[in-house]
Amino acid sequence: MAGYVRKTILKPAEVLERAEEILPERIGLSRSRSTDHAATWTGEEGTVNLSAHPHYHYTEVTAQTDRLRTSRMDYEIQKFLKHLPYEAGDTPGPGSGDPS
Repeated sequence: MAGYVRKTILKPAEVLERAEEILPERIGLSRSRSTDHAATWTGEEGTVNLSAHPHYHYTEVTAQTDRLRTSRMDYEIQKFLKHLPYEAGDTPGPGSGDPS
């Protein structure tokens, strides 16, 4: 029901590796399906489909969830995407206008 898009300097495989490290621990999801450029995680919190496709210097990451934007899973997905580096040398974390 909710969709999010983020550009990152990471390669598609790196995005999916980070998702596999973070999503099971943070949200309790298990990967149920995967390809070279996409994966699906499911659990009690719901389902998220994550795809990562290269576009010139960047990778476009798209996340689709089956929950409302106000759900815990959507909050964690937004947080995950925010921590993907946009450019080389970026440090993960909130932006200058975001609270710590």
